[in-house]
Amino acid sequence: MNDRPQIVFACVRNGGRSVAARVLTEHYAGGRVIAVSAGTQPGEHIHPEVAEALRQLGVDTSGEHPKLLTRETVLASDLAITLGCGEECPYVPGVRYVDWPVDDPGGQDEVTVRRIVADIDTRVRGLLVELVPDIELPPSVLEQD
Repeated sequence: MNDRPQIVFACVRNGGRSVAARVLTEHYAGGRVIAVSAGTQPGEHIHPEVAEALRQLGVDTSGEHPKLLTRETVLASDLAITLGCGEECPYVPGVRYVDWPVDDPGGQDEVTVRRIVADIDTRVRGLLVELVPDIELPPSVLEQD
């Protein structure tokens, strides 16, 4: 049995919002949580504008690729964060669901993508403090700018 909470971040294409949430969670959590991401209709690649915005903040997405959201993935998680997949996300009784109404960064300009990443960054940091009350978060990647 794993004593680290697992979070699944779910969106439609698994190319932007959910990937940003996953890699930011991993960056800040220091191994204290398990973060996965998936999409209800996974695309072919991570949105390049999201990968570039995260790269500029020092967060690597080179190992990321879109994955299909399955009932099993949700079942293995303690928390499902939905980011725009709506009714398509599989519902699993006993798993806590939270919806983050975050804009889709796919195809957006740099300023918009950075605003969306900043929104996700704030949400992730708040979530980690809630899930792991004794966590000492490193400074936000946004403070590097």
